[in-house]
Amino acid sequence: MNIPSLKNSVSPEEWQLRVDLAACYRLIAAYGWSDLVFTHVSARVPGTDHHFLINPYGLMFDEITASSLIKIDLHCNKLSESAFPVNPAGFTIHGCIHEVREDAGCVLHTHTRAGIAVSAQKCGVLPLSQQSTFVLNSLAYHDYEGVALHEGEKPRLQADLGNANYLMLRNHGLLTVGRTIPDAFLHMYTFENTCRIQIDAQAGGELHHIQKPVIDLNATIMKVATAGQGSALTWPALLRKLDRMDESYKT
Repeated sequence: MNIPSLKNSVSPEEWQLRVDLAACYRLIAAYGWSDLVFTHVSARVPGTDHHFLINPYGLMFDEITASSLIKIDLHCNKLSESAFPVNPAGFTIHGCIHEVREDAGCVLHTHTRAGIAVSAQKCGVLPLSQQSTFVLNSLAYHDYEGVALHEGEKPRLQADLGNANYLMLRNHGLLTVGRTIPDAFLHMYTFENTCRIQIDAQAGGELHHIQKPVIDLNATIMKVATAGQGSALTWPALLRKLDRMDESYKT
């Protein structure tokens, strides 16, 4: 692909957002969470125009670069030139969340094997691991209504999510909301591992559940565990990991 660089055509703030979002897509591919060209990560562009960046429909996640990301409005209209389309169905979920959650700087959605497996279980997320305690403190569920094409589903999805940062889409997959791209990624890393651990644990013997007082205690423990930095502690290390693999996401 030969996609011209946008580095000198957008604001420094937008360019940094593009680099971080491209990095997020590459990390999703590196960790095996991608689903060919499907699913999305969207990020709000700084400013008051309610513009967003999203992936060009048709590129694999390990192909995405800062300049290939497409700027769209809240109705999924393209605002930047691209030879690739945008998948309107893919933005149905993202757009309605951005619409009602001003804190949603980034919305990340996956179709992983473990995530879908747990989403299909009536019990949902069980308190089986330390990772699960972080998820359970901010978890919501939304029932499956078919491929996300229907405008009528939006208010139900918005109501089900509420103020939660983790959303289990029943029979569908996982979704996280973050103030920043690193926040949404760290949430998904925790959510995905929660589901993998649960599926593995259920293949063994009798399960031991973590008690609710401990879950409640862990609601604020992440800040302590990351020396008050949250995702800012892990993101630079993740970028260094990407740089060792392939720095082309920055172009």
